[in-house]
Amino acid sequence: MKKRTLKISIVVLLVVVVLVLVSGPLLKVLGVEVLCISTENGRLRLERCGGETALTADTAPPKLSVGAQPTLIDTDMAADDWMAILYLLQRPDVDVRAITVTGAGEAHCGPGVQNALDLAALAGQPEIPVTCGRETPLEGDHVFPQSWRTNVDALAGIAIPRSSSKPQGQDAVGLIASTIRAAAGNLEIIALGPLTNLAEAFRGDPSLAEEVEQVYTMGGAFAVPGNVSDAPELAIDNVAAEWNIYVDPHAAALVVASGAPVTFVPLDASNHVLLDEAFYDRLDEDRTTAEAEFVYQVLTQNIGFVRSGDYYFWDPLTAAIAVDESLGTIDTQSVLVIEGEGTQSGATRLDEGGSTARIATAAAGERFKQLFLDVLNGRVVE
Repeated sequence: MKKRTLKISIVVLLVVVVLVLVSGPLLKVLGVEVLCISTENGRLRLERCGGETALTADTAPPKLSVGAQPTLIDTDMAADDWMAILYLLQRPDVDVRAITVTGAGEAHCGPGVQNALDLAALAGQPEIPVTCGRETPLEGDHVFPQSWRTNVDALAGIAIPRSSSKPQGQDAVGLIASTIRAAAGNLEIIALGPLTNLAEAFRGDPSLAEEVEQVYTMGGAFAVPGNVSDAPELAIDNVAAEWNIYVDPHAAALVVASGAPVTFVPLDASNHVLLDEAFYDRLDEDRTTAEAEFVYQVLTQNIGFVRSGDYYFWDPLTAAIAVDESLGTIDTQSVLVIEGEGTQSGATRLDEGGSTARIATAAAGERFKQLFLDVLNGRVVE
């Protein structure tokens, strides 16, 4: 009787395994996460299919060093923003005080804020306040392609633990203002998307611009072509502008003219740092933290873009230069943002009638790439 029961149990187990294997593709199509059976030390266990590592949050974030730089991250939560944010959260010399999301950029407010909360928790810093600003530009109706927005809202399909933290009750303008005042003139702002939130804050209270130590913004194209014409689904007749400035040129013009010290990290600099398959392969062999594993999965989801030769370290480079300016060649110039509609809308130009700003014109690509790998993997950076 016992032998018969055992045989029945084995048959049932085999049937379950076969059903799981057969139904896997169907469940995946239906959006249900599929787990695979594997063995470890002679025991059966379930894991995510396809060889991906299930991500778990860091329990020991880097201990902040003495004199860590108070920093606010303003972001539109695009894929390269995710990489930049994790880079900054892994640096012991950067004290991230707040993250503000602009819904006028790639992500919409709801998913953008949740993704930011989740990434902060993944890096072991769930206490960082996160909120969103407006979902439209200050002026005009420029937008990112909808397919891009859908992808980043979904975090490119990558599953990470959901943070238990809630968004801040105040909006982005309020959080920016309170964070600037609390830092008493010592706050750096790293802006990784359209400058809508900053412009609205500075417009509402012009004195805030004078209290910021530095604004580093990924944006602009000065002596190189822009990139907004690279989106076939919108067919934009504009070869001059870069996306972050193009989406809200009026906001960019306000920030540049606000009196705040502004440093552009434009395409002129990021074109020196290609995110190619060689780097992807290096990361494949060097990913020992949740942060590094997440970035590897992001690049895996975008492997076609990686192999295209058109993918650059836009926002991660901006974050890195903000922490260590020796990674870039920086000049002081007079900058003008073209606000009107047309083929030059959102273009950034050197113009004597503009406002003083600094521009990164080149970057130390190989040194940056090694530093990026070291920081993501939690290796001490001196």
